[in-house]
Order: sequence, then structure tokens, then C-alpha cells
Amino acid sequence: MLWLWLGFIGCTAAILFSGTKLSRYGDIIAEKTGLGRAWIGLVLIASVTSLPELITGISAVTYVDVPDIAAGDVLGSCVFNMLIIVLLDARYRIKPISAKAHQGNILAAGFGIVLLCMVILSIFMRDFISPLGWIGPNSLFFILIYFIAIRLVYSYEKRQLAALIKEKAIELRYKDISLKTALTRYALNAGVVIVAATFLPTIGAGIAKATGLSQTFVGNIFIALATSLPEVVVSWSALRIDAVDLAISNLFGSNIFNIFILGLDDIFFLKGPLLAHVSTNHIVSALSAIAMTAIAIIGLTYRAEKKTHVLAWDSIGIVTVYVINLMFLYMLK
Repeated sequence: MLWLWLGFIGCTAAILFSGTKLSRYGDIIAEKTGLGRAWIGLVLIASVTSLPELITGISAVTYVDVPDIAAGDVLGSCVFNMLIIVLLDARYRIKPISAKAHQGNILAAGFGIVLLCMVILSIFMRDFISPLGWIGPNSLFFILIYFIAIRLVYSYEKRQLAALIKEKAIELRYKDISLKTALTRYALNAGVVIVAATFLPTIGAGIAKATGLSQTFVGNIFIALATSLPEVVVSWSALRIDAVDLAISNLFGSNIFNIFILGLDDIFFLKGPLLAHVSTNHIVSALSAIAMTAIAIIGLTYRAEKKTHVLAWDSIGIVTVYVINLMFLYMLK
């Protein structure tokens, strides 16, 4: 057991160090390319921080044959990503973080809800959906919608940036760092995060094995927590450099990428449509992720200027849904 904890601490330290750098160089790339923090967070950052879920999912369906672990990791990570917003809100003492974040993040959040609804429908209607070979047609839609989301967020960010340039000159924060340097250092730190995060699922599974809990519960809680650590570190680091949109878009983008991963996992699962071979208990996590995302959207739209306590009201609502999610999953274990 000792080596598991030492491995966990080692991986955490590596992710903590490189994740901090990843946020900074991602912010520099957003400035140098003019792509916008929301798009960089959605694509560049979210794809790196979600790679542990991809690796875990493919391993679960090809080598170990535990589809519930694959689905639970993805959906549990979606829930945990929304909980990270609460951690960021607690850290951001000035005002509710939903008031600081750009409303353009709602676009990515909306796509996340659409994809999660499709997951629920796919599980619920699995006996009535005909597969395309061994792949569920829903998985192809997951992949298609992901690329549509990327395209629309990119178009939105370009329009917003063009409007901002017309209104005022934008002060450059990273004049002394070239785009080439930023890209090189981003790639190096991304490699460290990916390698370190790859070991987390195995370590988390080893620690959780002694509990005797179901694959659904372990996947949704323990493995999802382990594979979501990069999102925590990168988003927290982005907040430290006041790149709030980079932090928030990383979380919404990770949820979209997670469902994209579910579609890829289905391609590697040769026994038939993946969601036809998983427990219906996963619907609980999907519904919880939808509710938490909806509350986040309300917060981004209403934009309360003050906090009554350490957390804003929308963060309190997200925590409440998360606790209810844990209770239901434990009851169904």
C-alpha cells in the first residue's frame, strides 16, 4: 500500500508543477494567436487534461473488459469538473467567479448538456437502438457534436475579439515571450502532465480495490477523482494568473471532450455498443452533471456581484447536487 501512496504523491507533484506552467503557456498562446482563452481552454487545455480519461477508458474496454469503469470514469469526471468550479469560487474572494468569467463559456456548457442528454437517452433506449456493426450510432454523434462545438466556439471567440479590438487597444501581457517558445514549453509540460496522469487511474484503482465497492461506484468516484486531478491543477493555476476564462473553459471543455472519449471507447469495445453493456446507474451521474452545468449557466447569466458567504449561491447549488449524487451512487452500489 505504501508504494501506491508514494506513487500518487509523486504523480500529484509532477502534475502540480507542470500544470502550473501549462496554464501560463496556454494563456500566452491565447494572446499570441488571438484565438481567445475560451477556445484555448476548450481545445488545447481540455484535450490534455482529459487524456487520462481517454487512456483509462481504452484500457478498461480493451484489456480489462470493464465497461462500467470506462463509463463511470467519464461521467464521474464530468460531475467532478463542475465541482471544481466551486473550488475556484472559494479561491476567488473578490466576487463570485461566475461574474468574472465571460458569458461565452455558456456556449461550451450548453454543448455539454446536449451531449450528456444524449448519453442518458442512449442508455435508456439501448434495447431499441440498432448498432452500426459493433458501434452504437450515438457514439458517432458524440464525435460529430464535439467537432461542431469546437468550430462554433472558435467562430464566437473570433467575433468577440474583433469587437473588442474596435472598442479599445488590448494590452499585451507577454511581450517578451515568442509564440514558438510558448508552444515548445507548452508541449514539454503537457507531456509531463500526460505521463504523470496516466499512472493515476492504476494507482487509484489499487487504493480503491480493498473497499469491495461496485465498478460503477469506483469508476464514478475514485477513478474519476484521480483522472480529474489535471483539471484541478490547471484550472487552479489559471486562476492564480487571473486567467478565469481559461480555467472555466477548461472545465466545460473537458466535459465535452469526455463524451467525445466515450464515443472513442465505443469504437475499441468490440462486444457491441458500449452504453448497451453498462449499468443504468450511470444515469444518476449524467443527470447530476446536467443539473450542475445548468446551475453554472444560471450563475454565468445572472452574474451576481456579491457573495453572501465564502461561496456564491450558484456554487452552493452545485455542491448540493454533488452531495446528492454521492448519496444516490452509494445507495445503488
